Amino acid sequence: MPPPPKPIHLAICGGGLGGLALAIGLLSSPHITFTIYESASAFGEIGAGVGFGANSHKAIQLISPQLWERYRTRATFNGWASKSRTWFDFNVGAGPEEGKRIIEVLMDSEETQSTVHRAHFLEELVKFLPEGVAEMSKRVVSIEQPAGEQVRILFADGTDARADAVIGADGIRSACRAFVVGDDAALQPRFTGAYAYRGLIPMDEAVAELGEEKARNRQMYLGDNGHILTFPVAKGNIMNIVAFHGAEKEWDGPWVKQDQKEAMEKDFAGWGAAPSGIIKLLKSPDVWALYEHPPTTTYHNQHLALLGDAAHASTPHFGAGAGMALEDALVLSSLLPLCDGPSDIQRAFRAYDAVRVPRTQAVVRESRAQGKILDMRGEGVGGDLEKLREALDGRVRWIWGVDLEEHCREAVRGFWKGAGGEGAVEAA
Repeated sequence: MPPPPKPIHLAICGGGLGGLALAIGLLSSPHITFTIYESASAFGEIGAGVGFGANSHKAIQLISPQLWERYRTRATFNGWASKSRTWFDFNVGAGPEEGKRIIEVLMDSEETQSTVHRAHFLEELVKFLPEGVAEMSKRVVSIEQPAGEQVRILFADGTDARADAVIGADGIRSACRAFVVGDDAALQPRFTGAYAYRGLIPMDEAVAELGEEKARNRQMYLGDNGHILTFPVAKGNIMNIVAFHGAEKEWDGPWVKQDQKEAMEKDFAGWGAAPSGIIKLLKSPDVWALYEHPPTTTYHNQHLALLGDAAHASTPHFGAGAGMALEDALVLSSLLPLCDGPSDIQRAFRAYDAVRVPRTQAVVRESRAQGKILDMRGEGVGGDLEKLREALDGRVRWIWGVDLEEHCREAVRGFWKGAGGEGAVEAA
């Protein structure tokens, strides 16, 4: 009989969706323990609605069937049964063809796209955590990896902690990231030349303004240098709005600015009836600058690995960012239990890199191109409605259609071969 695996203790730095999903995925491995270090004073999510596609749904199911059942109690699907397979109805939002339907993009099966309020999903994730595994107000300031010793994490409050490995799941402004990719300014988050207004509208007001179909089902309105999307959240009681617009200059000031109604009205002046009605109903939208991470060839350095936006922050034009964090969590929760002890952790991280770097870097790259297409400025597409139909119907399907079980098996094969490589990607 082989000896039992040696204990492994992980530090998960970041208590968002990806970090907590990883923690849940590791609960069935008795030789792995973890502590979650969250920089805020309590678990919480920034932002409102988030979308998940078929790949994300599968990731949740594979991480924990029980979590999937809890997720479905919070998730919102299109309001009409006849729209259960509709990703978005795409419409012309401005110009001489305003109001014209471009395409209804249909998914391969029902319930393969859902939306949820971030805070509501986080509440469900937290319920799965054992008592005493989380420490709050722990902002990472440094990570040290002395040879032959555990990793040391230093926090802003003057305390420290030690672990056999660290998972940096601390978002786009990750403190952990610099200890993987370095602190070169060229590797810091970069402004993508666009920003997004965000807000919520009570569904009864949205229905009165837009009608039942447009209010209760996912819609997107495209125009030159901007696009507006809407979808139901909170079990159909609220309509979530995200309105994107191209910037004329580099972003100045904080990444999020509050109460931007006047600026929004200026950006979307002259748009059609539905977009204008949506903007009219918004009380005090925030505006968020859209940043992404430049390409990197690895998400780990020795016993430190990155997950989610800390590794590969992307623009939201595929609605895939949070789903990629869940996929990361799934792959890591498939690999780390294979480790017989701390000495195997680097092998697990190399196998993680080999499958996750190519896929997630492609999402970052292609999502930015998708934003241009949605703004009717895509290369070779522009405002040509026929070319838009083709692009909108085809460009997202590779994200939904991944075989996540095979994706995990590929990672596991890499682990057992002791291989993995660095998953090199082209610079963008």
